[in-house]
Amino acid sequence: MTDLTQISAMELTPFFELTPDLVCIAGKDGYLKKVNQSVIDKLGYTKEELLCRPVNEFIHPDDRSTTAAEREKLIKGQPLLNFQNRYITKEGAVIWLEWTSIYFSAEDVVFAIAKDITVRKMAELDVEAKYHRVKSLVGHFKGNIERERKYLSVALHEELAQLLAVLKIDIEWIRNKALNLPEPVTNRLEHAVAVTDLLMQTIQRISFSISPGMLQDLGLVETLRWHCNEFSIISPVGCSVVGSFDESSLTKEVQLDLFRICQEALHNVIYHSEATTATVTITESDNAILISVTDNGKGFDVQQHLRGPGLQIMQERAASINAVLALESKPGNGTVVNVTVKK
Repeated sequence: MTDLTQISAMELTPFFELTPDLVCIAGKDGYLKKVNQSVIDKLGYTKEELLCRPVNEFIHPDDRSTTAAEREKLIKGQPLLNFQNRYITKEGAVIWLEWTSIYFSAEDVVFAIAKDITVRKMAELDVEAKYHRVKSLVGHFKGNIERERKYLSVALHEELAQLLAVLKIDIEWIRNKALNLPEPVTNRLEHAVAVTDLLMQTIQRISFSISPGMLQDLGLVETLRWHCNEFSIISPVGCSVVGSFDESSLTKEVQLDLFRICQEALHNVIYHSEATTATVTITESDNAILISVTDNGKGFDVQQHLRGPGLQIMQERAASINAVLALESKPGNGTVVNVTVKK
């Protein structure tokens, strides 16, 4: 065991005794060689008890492997800065310490200083727990909303569309069976058949808009392609999808939120941009997916529209999946809506 009293570099007795921080010197063998009074007071052990047992025994079991890995880096010459772990006091209480440590290879010892951050850490953990509860509630409410949307979508598609199909059959039957009808009546029947077809197509579009069931089967990219194709049919704005990504890297719930953001962005293109083209671009990096909705419209001053309802809807959707939403636009230069989500 190294005799620290002979190491002039370690002669820090005044600092040891005066600082409120926990200060200690440990050997490469994993035992403490010297501790100040703050260590004794904080952990509740006597000096003899602290020096005769491996440091590892005082560390919370869940933090031992992480601490050991950081200690290996420290011994290899990498300073330890602001490392947090838990210790168990003699009375069984758990405290959080934040360490800064340096290894002196010439003496084979570690010089370490720690601050008690228990109060701060418990506050952080409380905030984190509340965040997860809120996030869980948001997910629950969103799930309920999507289930209601799906029910409404099925009701539109399966019930109303079927009723219209029956109505179309009846109109065609009358047209085919009733001979020598006046031309105005025949024209009206043909018009009724055409309107019935349009109604069925409209219900299909509305049903998809409310709940895109194909997303579960075909994935986000193909659903966006279908939506852009329909978008181009019902509006004067040409729309296309460029790029793809590994869809297994995102859950279906996250994909649905990304679809809703794109849906809202394209809705804004129709009603506000005066654009002729829009493009949905999908880019994948090592750890994130970027989806951009770009139009060649009139653009606007972003600062004056930050609180617009459409933008707020997209921002709330993005926040609910920990995504980042960014808006780029200038008068006369079109608009780009970027949403980035981590895999």
